[in-house]
Order: sequence, then structure tokens, then C-alpha cells
Amino acid sequence: MSLIKISRKNFVYNINQIVQKTQSIDKLALVLKDNAYGHGLSLMASLAADVGVKHAVVRNLREAYEIEELFETVLVLSDIPKTAPVKKIRIVVNDLNCIVKIPKGTYVELKVDTGMHRNGVLPSEFQKAVEEIEKHSLNLVGIMTHFRSADEMGSEFFWQRKEFDRIKELAQKLDIKGVRWHSCNSAALFRVSEFDEDIARVGIAAFGCLEMPKPFNLPKLKPVMSLWADRISTRELRAMQRVGYAGAGCLKSKGVVSTYDIGYGDGWLRGSSSKPYILPNGKKILGRVSMDAISVETAEEQILIFDNAIEAAKQFDTIAYDILVKLSPAIRRIVV
Repeated sequence: MSLIKISRKNFVYNINQIVQKTQSIDKLALVLKDNAYGHGLSLMASLAADVGVKHAVVRNLREAYEIEELFETVLVLSDIPKTAPVKKIRIVVNDLNCIVKIPKGTYVELKVDTGMHRNGVLPSEFQKAVEEIEKHSLNLVGIMTHFRSADEMGSEFFWQRKEFDRIKELAQKLDIKGVRWHSCNSAALFRVSEFDEDIARVGIAAFGCLEMPKPFNLPKLKPVMSLWADRISTRELRAMQRVGYAGAGCLKSKGVVSTYDIGYGDGWLRGSSSKPYILPNGKKILGRVSMDAISVETAEEQILIFDNAIEAAKQFDTIAYDILVKLSPAIRRIVV
């Protein structure tokens, strides 16, 4: 069966690089949304807890309930509970109108839209949001924002920071206390000269697949995931015999072709047979990717599909996230 290997050594190395920037592992909130970026939610949560990570960030309550016992706080980015969850589970307020939908007694963190224009209350709505949170008996324990261009050259990152600084000043005037402040994602953490907030929400950097322009001071990070496939069958083919659907693959000379158990049903991108994916060993996928299989001119028992999602993504003209999160949760994941 196809297999995902998770490198404990590389994960710990990346966490250490991140902590050098935050200056404390207590200030690292590991983003584990979408099955931990495809790496496996429970598996990565356990590894993180083992190295001392105390805070996690997830997409929904299902993910939060799966890992809550491992962390001091779990921040839910886009879900609303029907009843108030335990104190350690915090719910992000993404919109002024959603405040009334959140059960009384829930611990919430208010998101402010400083320029991403996706989620969060507008700066002009901040004071009203704080008042509504208090009015509806919610517990405000955090204030946050999200950067839209932290991984790109230009000034947008800086004017968003200034907008968030204005929110901090307003919060001080409103005498808001006892909240944690956070704005940095992976790219922003390595963009700032000095980290001075309560936590940093770090995801892709922990998994070793953060990309940033060369002028930024990004430490060398190591990919945590590698994807492998096992041989299903092998056959000898003559020169010019065609392989797979529509005969889109073709051998130029006599050779041995094997089928391996990975396909788009497992979340591997289908791509194009006219521009075949090249494996790390230099071999190409022959013809079309099937739902459950690929063909490669080799007889190896097991082949490496990728050990660096950044490099794999380049072949599909996409980003590492797209490669990682699409991989099926049904693929077995092991720690090596």
C-alpha cells in the first residue's frame, strides 16, 4: 500500500528553528488544520506535544476535540459550537454578525481585518465587536489578525502591521486586558526583525515547506513528509507499446514497466501525460495517472514519489500546500 513517512528528526529540527525566533516554545501555536497540512492530525499533535508545544490551531471543532487533551489551548479558526466548549478551546470571531450565534460562556478570540479582506471585523467595527462580545456573555481572551503578503516583497506587510498597532492602541484606551495578541503566520514570523507578540501561529514552516524570496532571512528548513508507493504488478513491454488510458504512455525501447498503488483517488495530482511528473530518481510517470495507480519504467518494489513537496509542486505549477493537503487521510502514515 502507498505510504507517508513522517521524519521526527526533521520536525524537531524545524521546531527548534522556529523557537529560536519566538524565543520560547510557549509562544509557538502550531497550526494543525486540514489534517495537519496532510501530515496526519493525531500523529503530528502527539509529536508536537512530545517536544513541548502547548498551543494548537485547527480549522473546526472536530479537529479540536480530537487533540484537545494534548494542549493548553486549541484555537478554532472557522466553526461555531452549539454549546460552550471547555475553556481551552477558543473560537475565532470572524464577523460581527456571528457573535450572537456563539453560546454564552464561550472563550473567543476576535479577528480584525487589517487588509486581508477575508475574515475578521473591520477596524471601524472593533469597539462595537468588543461591546457585543461582553453583552452576549462571551469571554474575550485573544485579538488577532492575518497578513496577506508576508511572504512577498513589498510594503503591504508593514502597513498591515501598522493597522494592527492601531488596534492595540485602541484596545489600551478601552482598557482591554488579559488577552493574547497574535498576527504572525510562518512567513511573518521570519519577516519581523524581533518577535514581540504573545504567540505566533506557525504551520507550513514546521512542516519544512515555507517558501520566501531570497532577501528574507529564512533559516534552512527540512521537509517532514515523504510519499512512497508499492508495486502492484510488473510486465515487459516492447518498444512503442503504449501504456494506460488512451495509450498516452509509450516506451521508446524495450523495457520493464511496473504499476504502483498511488493515484488521484489518493489525492495525488493527475497532472498531464504530455508533461509527465518526474520522480526524485529521475524516472517519469508513464501516461495518465489513474484513480488508484501510476505506471513507471522500473521494477523496484517501492518507489519514492516525493520527499520535498516544494519541488513536487513546481512540476505541477502549484504550491506545496496543494500537494500536501490533498493526500488522502486513508494513506497510512508512520513516524521514522
